[in-house]
Amino acid sequence: MKLWIMGAAVAVTLAATTAEAKRPMTTDDLLAVKTVGDPQVSPDGERVVYVVSEIDKDAGKTNSSLWLVATSGGEPRRITTAPGTNNHPRWSPDGETIAFVSSRGGASQIWLMPIADGGEARQLTKLPIDVDGPVWSPGGDRIAFAAKVYPGTTPEETAARDKAKDEVKSKVRIYDDLMVRHWDEWDSGKRSHLFVADATTGEAVDLTPKLTVNAPPAPFGGSGDYAWSADGASLVFTAEPIKDTAWSTNSDLWLVPAAGGEPDNLTAANPAADASPLFSPDGKRLAYIAQARAGFEADLWGLHVRDLASGETKDVSSHLDRPIQGFAWRDAETLIASIDDGGDVAIVVLSIGGDGKVERLATSGVNNGVSVGPRGESFAYVHHSAAEPAEVYLHDDRGTRKLTAHNAPLLSQLDVKPMESFTFKGAGGDEVQGWLMKPPGFEPGKKYPVLFLIHGGPQGAWHDEWHARWNYGLFAAPGYALVAVNPRGSTGFGQKFTDEISRDWTGKVHDDLMAGLDHALKTYDFLDESRVAAAGGSYGGFMVNWICGHTDRFKALISHAGVFDLVSMYGSTEELWFPDWEYGGPPWRELKHYTDRSPSLFADRFKTPTLVIHGALDFRVPDAQGLGMFTSLRRVGVPARYVWFPDEGHWILKPANRIVWWREVHDWLAKYLK
Repeated sequence: MKLWIMGAAVAVTLAATTAEAKRPMTTDDLLAVKTVGDPQVSPDGERVVYVVSEIDKDAGKTNSSLWLVATSGGEPRRITTAPGTNNHPRWSPDGETIAFVSSRGGASQIWLMPIADGGEARQLTKLPIDVDGPVWSPGGDRIAFAAKVYPGTTPEETAARDKAKDEVKSKVRIYDDLMVRHWDEWDSGKRSHLFVADATTGEAVDLTPKLTVNAPPAPFGGSGDYAWSADGASLVFTAEPIKDTAWSTNSDLWLVPAAGGEPDNLTAANPAADASPLFSPDGKRLAYIAQARAGFEADLWGLHVRDLASGETKDVSSHLDRPIQGFAWRDAETLIASIDDGGDVAIVVLSIGGDGKVERLATSGVNNGVSVGPRGESFAYVHHSAAEPAEVYLHDDRGTRKLTAHNAPLLSQLDVKPMESFTFKGAGGDEVQGWLMKPPGFEPGKKYPVLFLIHGGPQGAWHDEWHARWNYGLFAAPGYALVAVNPRGSTGFGQKFTDEISRDWTGKVHDDLMAGLDHALKTYDFLDESRVAAAGGSYGGFMVNWICGHTDRFKALISHAGVFDLVSMYGSTEELWFPDWEYGGPPWRELKHYTDRSPSLFADRFKTPTLVIHGALDFRVPDAQGLGMFTSLRRVGVPARYVWFPDEGHWILKPANRIVWWREVHDWLAKYLK
């Protein structure tokens, strides 16, 4: 805030005092951040409804509520007060009602809230199972949603079967095929199906009763994976492959009549993934994202547009050489998309004419969740960066402005430095990008210990983002400078760059990482090269495990959910297409590749004290991998600590567990870097 009535000296003094009052972030601060998301512009373009989620540490859960803010600005207004889940708001076509999901009745159901007269919300669906993802039909008379059922059964029969399972004494699980378990859940036999409910009575019909796979796909599919046709006569949805689910990355788009009937596969010709269908405003085209290479989860997601009359389909984003993370129709001829772009997530405008022109509207930090207003004249989205949690922004002919500031009171107290980008020469002389964050209370001329972060994926990236789990500001809080490199395999730097990690997990990517760290230590004189630790999760945990057997340059290491033994990993992970692609095939065909790159076979070289963290419900990288790393460290006499969470998966999500995670991480770093 600037006080123009003050004299210059007084203003400077006030600014200095304010800066001194700021403090490093704590774990309690991170958990106190309000998560803002899912903005939806009203049909008249005058308001945005969105979701604010807050963690209740004592109860160990998250409460979410709906808020309204005018697109012209002003103070946001909370419109739901019930505790628990209140999310996924969607405007009715006439703008008079918001459909949303609420758990206020005990189960997650669709509720309707009238906006014009400020009336009370009423429950629409009353199924004995949870539902999610309401999407209005163009006429406003029906709502599509998703719910999990046993294929061939009604919601009532599904609920009865669940009850019988709970009551039986034996909890044995018996399987005849894969997948036995996925992400953090054992396969129960239930599948996500697409339903349509009457918007007045709530009476619902399963449109895919016989479907034996998930629609939308598990575990991260949502309402963006199904859409109404412009005339309301049908819906298109995304579904997993009908067979070979454990070793196939395929997903297809299916068209089904809104009244029910046999689905028609629209993308059967593509053996790779197709997802996120959305009809154009005039109903003449279908846009969706697709991959070209089967068996590879990190192939370039291109934005495709199909002419429904001729069937002609073209990729309108191939010239970008950047993955599409989300999109919306701006009008019948143009699309707005979020793209992974060099450490940021940018918003761009693309013409379906394929003229190659790209208009960039938001380029720094992470920008996603676009919702377009009437006639494409405005759009709302969520923006966040390393120094600012997510808030709702609006772009229109007047430019871009921030509509919400839910976290401003907290941020005003915290000293969180912005990310600074740098580039260097990596393996083969290629240009590689990285990030640096200075510690809170930074003083020029002072030396600071360094924490080197290694991202997972391996096809992922460190973005200039506010991360709810691996939060840069909280890593730096004890007085550490952060260095985070986007090495070979990172997304957002061209598909060739991304591809170069597959079947080479320990080659160019390792060279990039070490070159990036060397560059930072040489370039920034405040980095103390005698006090450097490294931390990574998932693939980053693998690289930490590999580093442990190949260098002693680090004072300490932290391996979260890291792959340790490649051979045993193959038989215990769930998505087999991943090792098939990344290692060239199963171990009985490519054993030398596995043994040459398995950290487990280099344990005799371990020297660096290592903190090993794992969750028992991690079925992507099973917890035996973490236990094996810890066992080997102690067997060869290296100081180590094993932190095992019995109720967590690949990510540590529960508030109490997140507090423990950060405590252990900070204590380990302090022991070896202070």
